Amino acid sequence: MIETVHLFPILDQKLIELLKSLSYDDWHKTTVARLWSVKDVASHLLDGNLRTISGSRDNYNIPPDREINSYGDLVLFLNKLNNDWVNATKRLSPAVLIDLLESTGREYSLIMSEQDLEREAKFAVAWAGEQTSKNWFHIAREYTEKWHHQQQIREATGKQGIITEQLYYPFIDTLLRGLPHTYRDVDAQPGTAIVINVGVDTPFLRFLVKEADGWKIENEFAGEKNALLTIPPGIAWKLFTKALKPEEAEADIIIEGDANLAKIALNLIAVMA
Repeated sequence: MIETVHLFPILDQKLIELLKSLSYDDWHKTTVARLWSVKDVASHLLDGNLRTISGSRDNYNIPPDREINSYGDLVLFLNKLNNDWVNATKRLSPAVLIDLLESTGREYSLIMSEQDLEREAKFAVAWAGEQTSKNWFHIAREYTEKWHHQQQIREATGKQGIITEQLYYPFIDTLLRGLPHTYRDVDAQPGTAIVINVGVDTPFLRFLVKEADGWKIENEFAGEKNALLTIPPGIAWKLFTKALKPEEAEADIIIEGDANLAKIALNLIAVMA
């Protein structure tokens, strides 16, 4: 289990402090989300709060306006949902967005704290290939959404502050849970192992191991390692959220051992895209 519930209020406080520090020009800078400005990303974060409050607190859920029969259908539906909201809220001022984010953020964090972490979640973590997920994984996925969108704003405005062991490690640890799905069609002998290091100041290691029934991500592994992949934090978050292509990231990544096997990890996309 990856524990993230206690981090939502901390991350939200960081967000509000960040947004209050931005100039008019900052709000209109382009982010790595390409089509979205800083203001658009902040609006998207508000949408996430409001949808969660409506669905979880009030049990108010509107069904999709189309049939969803595949992962691609789901991505198209979510992209339209997100863009509709961002376009509709362009008329809102930065001050209004901050006020709404501050109030809904508190309610959102409270909802997260009240969840039974071992119960089945309403929404599975689809990018990890799961058909059903435990609440703790769904909540951790929600944490990665809040973290990486805030980081998009920080990257665009030159205001770093959340690539820390406390806030970054749970984020990247959650994303790496998608690696077994990324490797699902890769044939290898049981016992094959790839080490992924995405540490900030000291190593933060996860082990992708081939077992008889498929690939698994482990916190520890004592056997022989076939490859080591070291990805700087500033590259890893963009790479795995589709803000950076594998070929754009390779120059900053160190690979030791079986390079062909290790490079498959660069195709992990841990967002709905």
